Amino acid sequence: MSESDFDVIVVGAGCAGATAAYVAASAGMSVLMIERGNFAGAKNMTGGRIYAHALREVFPGFESEAPLERRITHERLALMDAESSFAFDFTSAELAREGADSYAVLRAPFDQWLAAKAEEAGAEAIYGIAVEELVRDDAGRVVGVRAGEDQITAQAVILSEGANPLLSERCLGNPRPKPHQMAVGIKQVLELSSGQIEDRFLLPEGEGASMLFVGDCTHGCVGGGFLYTNRDSISLGLVTTISKAGDASNDTPVYQMLEDFKRHPAVAPIVRGTTVVEHSGHMVPEGGLGMVPEMTFDGCVVVGEAAGLCMNMGYQVRGMDFAVASGRMAAEAVVEAIGRGDTSKAGLAGYRARMEASFVMRDLRTFSNWPATMEGWDTLFSDYPTMAREAMNALFVVDGTPQERLMRRMMPIFRKRGLLRLGREMRGALKSL
Repeated sequence: MSESDFDVIVVGAGCAGATAAYVAASAGMSVLMIERGNFAGAKNMTGGRIYAHALREVFPGFESEAPLERRITHERLALMDAESSFAFDFTSAELAREGADSYAVLRAPFDQWLAAKAEEAGAEAIYGIAVEELVRDDAGRVVGVRAGEDQITAQAVILSEGANPLLSERCLGNPRPKPHQMAVGIKQVLELSSGQIEDRFLLPEGEGASMLFVGDCTHGCVGGGFLYTNRDSISLGLVTTISKAGDASNDTPVYQMLEDFKRHPAVAPIVRGTTVVEHSGHMVPEGGLGMVPEMTFDGCVVVGEAAGLCMNMGYQVRGMDFAVASGRMAAEAVVEAIGRGDTSKAGLAGYRARMEASFVMRDLRTFSNWPATMEGWDTLFSDYPTMAREAMNALFVVDGTPQERLMRRMMPIFRKRGLLRLGREMRGALKSL
């Protein structure tokens, strides 16, 4: 192989990119990590939760040094209409078990920590520069990048450019994600003291809660709300599919949805007296397996959100653990390929093989039908929360009127929506899940 400036160039310093840079540098490769933000995490936004299993595989004992917020031991799911919220609340020691644990994080400090680990391992990092093009040789193999006036060469490029994969589309020929496969996310970080967080969420000292909302938070559009507790703040936001958010029939912009969400009777007491310290927006891949593009090319592999590696199950949102795992596996495959002197697509096939055998692709395949099911299930976001309110009112309201048996109170609520229709919808959802 001809002499290159670096063995590996990593484009992007998010979870996938920084992990890849760390693993490659730890294996003795010369690594350059290029991030367009002024610092790692400057342009990243997430609901704020990482499942720790993938991170622990790369950084054993990370808990003692990583800037984690709170370990999540409380889960809550809520169906909301404009007047009510029907919530399912779950607490378990299993949620804190090593290997099953997860943590709330703030991406700016967390990504900076990951990038610092890569630099400690020997990777060089450049911030505030956007990669404009992947450079190819006469045979079509990716041999480096162009950033401004600079052209930098490498034996292999790991592309971790995030949810808007312009280089992947423009330089590698991968298809642009479709509007129904992408969501727009909006988030605020609201300052709140640790004691108030523990009081409002009924948490033991230092523990954290995750809340996911469906229904009125997105004004009945496909999507949902989220809330994660940090040490001294909460991350509150929502996501809604771009195709729905931009539909002419939707007259409520996303920023207004968030303000209305904060005023909902189930949310307003939680955010009372808080101060907004961060406001951000971001695109989020939500197409599941159907939007995962080609990931290996001559001289290049694609990782993390740039490869569509996210999964929103409604009750569980995955992304950061997929990113960390894909970054690790990509770096391992690249190191092997460079060692063999073959960074062709065939030489980098170890990345795809690792991914196919991993939880990442296996989970995406298991739940491959869910995104389409959720997208076509409009009543989940509009009528189901209202149905839940009617059913709970029938169960709990006591006003002196003689009560009929519970089944006679409940059946009219379900019948007016069509028992067969409800059965079909629930059966389809269960098959997808």
